[in-house]
Amino acid sequence: MATIPPITAPAAMPLQNKNFKAPRFRPIKAFRHFRNLIADKEDTAEVFYIIEALSGKSLLRNTKEFLKSPHAQELMERNVNLAEMLDNHDKLRELPSDSLGQAYVRFMEKEGLTAAGLIAEYERFGSDHKKRNDVIEWFGNRMRDTHDLLHVLTGYGRDALGEQCVLAFTYSQNPNLGVLFIAYAGALEVKKQAPSAAPVLRAVREGQKLGKAAKRLAYYDIEKLLAMPIDEARAFLNIGKPVYYQQAHQTYVAQGIDPYNLLGQPA
Repeated sequence: MATIPPITAPAAMPLQNKNFKAPRFRPIKAFRHFRNLIADKEDTAEVFYIIEALSGKSLLRNTKEFLKSPHAQELMERNVNLAEMLDNHDKLRELPSDSLGQAYVRFMEKEGLTAAGLIAEYERFGSDHKKRNDVIEWFGNRMRDTHDLLHVLTGYGRDALGEQCVLAFTYSQNPNLGVLFIAYAGALEVKKQAPSAAPVLRAVREGQKLGKAAKRLAYYDIEKLLAMPIDEARAFLNIGKPVYYQQAHQTYVAQGIDPYNLLGQPA
């Protein structure tokens, strides 16, 4: 299993490393890495390359928005290692059976995923990048480490369409053009490779709307949310039901198409 690196207390960090420059806007690079991702959609590192190529100063803006939120200071002072907590499945199993924490464990074990594994993919992408050691990097890691928790909360699976929908949801939570590009470019690829009457683009657009209406997951105490009944956690965060996504799956099944194999390989 991949190891989880130690985290530095944000209180000891500047907001932005003075030696860091926001990445240039590089749409051609983003498209090239998107083609690589389509060729191997399990190569998560390609996602990070796309996001970086189109991100500009979005992470700085998102971090500043987070710092204005009521619980930002408390969350930074507590500085919980989210990946370590989320990968402690034995402890999460001690929570009630209807809790978000238990649902998360079931999802991760069914999919063969770990929070440490996602970090390892990010480290592979970032092997040529210097550590920033600033609050922006800390918040970016927080968004990364809660990605799979969003799958559980929203009800979007790890099928090709589910990934695009959860990215559209993520974009509305913390805007980044790279995330939005993957969501819609991926949806168009799904329509191209699996022609159907399924409402693919409507499902992605709905994900974007649901993300905008919901509270921002990264702004809240994840440990407390994990202990809640999953329906209560969804209600607290105001996360609505993905109606078009469910309709898309029903349409695919009715047409004899496996929604978990839309791009030619299992998710």
